[in-house]
Amino acid sequence: MPEDPHVPPPAPAAEASHIFTVQAVESGQKLLQLLQRRLELPQGLLHRWIRTGQVRLNGGRAKPFAIVAVGDMIRLPPFAQGMAGRKKAGGSASPAAALPPLVGRSGDIWAFNKPSGLPTQPGTGHEDSLAGRLAAFYAGQPYIPTPIHRLDKDTSGILLVAGSFAALSATTSALRRHELSKEYLVWVAGNWRHGARRLTHWLRKASTGTGERMRVSEVPGEGVEASLTVQPLSCGPDRSLLLVRLHTGRTHQIRAQLAHMGHPVLGDGKYGTPGTAPRLMLHALRVILPDGEIFSCLPEWRAPFAVTDMPPLPEDLPLNATGGGGERDPS
Repeated sequence: MPEDPHVPPPAPAAEASHIFTVQAVESGQKLLQLLQRRLELPQGLLHRWIRTGQVRLNGGRAKPFAIVAVGDMIRLPPFAQGMAGRKKAGGSASPAAALPPLVGRSGDIWAFNKPSGLPTQPGTGHEDSLAGRLAAFYAGQPYIPTPIHRLDKDTSGILLVAGSFAALSATTSALRRHELSKEYLVWVAGNWRHGARRLTHWLRKASTGTGERMRVSEVPGEGVEASLTVQPLSCGPDRSLLLVRLHTGRTHQIRAQLAHMGHPVLGDGKYGTPGTAPRLMLHALRVILPDGEIFSCLPEWRAPFAVTDMPPLPEDLPLNATGGGGERDPS
């Protein structure tokens, strides 16, 4: 991948349209997975091509879940690229808008400052997304950079992107093992009088008129466990600024848990009152990788919500900062 992910890499050397060589950025995938990423065709169709021998790996038959390596030669049916091209042309492509600011990188892991209002993934009701912008920006490359985790549409801040399949696999594994730390800044309603403390609740999904919403329970087992630590930074009679460190990555857990404590996030129309701030006052401040690499950026909030100083790192985290200043969607 390129040194600067805002500059697309050069196109790979020309090959026959139905034969290609596995690149380093896409190695380690299952054959079926690689073809899905390359062609964006239905899994059942690709599975049938492999099973009937229309797809060849290094000149021979292959199994759908065979792991591909750098330099492997894959031959497709001659009509495959044409089918993939027609499907992509007929789909609803995300606008080729600019990528968000790049905060830093560690190998093939990139950290972007996602703005509020930009979804991580495409979905119902919106075409634009960070994943769509990456797909448009790197169209035609052997591996499309992929978001490693999600932030809620209206949550701003650090969002990691993998520039290779190996980086994606390693980082998502670290997320599952809770070896990657994430911290958020959040303005909440009211005077936080609970001090620094760890909050543990149990969450379950419920459908409402405003879409998906998490119900909070204090009874163990009534849903999935959600845990976070809250450190107050500034407390006033009407609002408080908190630093939140996640221990789990549950959907909407910060918003749901803080609202359950009587301190909804300012500007939150789902769990609080939207008119209390110009936007959702929730920002992904820092991500700390397992090797101690730190990506951070302050929110672009205006007075009276502006934050101008980076909160210090907790003492139990390593200091190896780079860049400025899940898990699903924990915000």
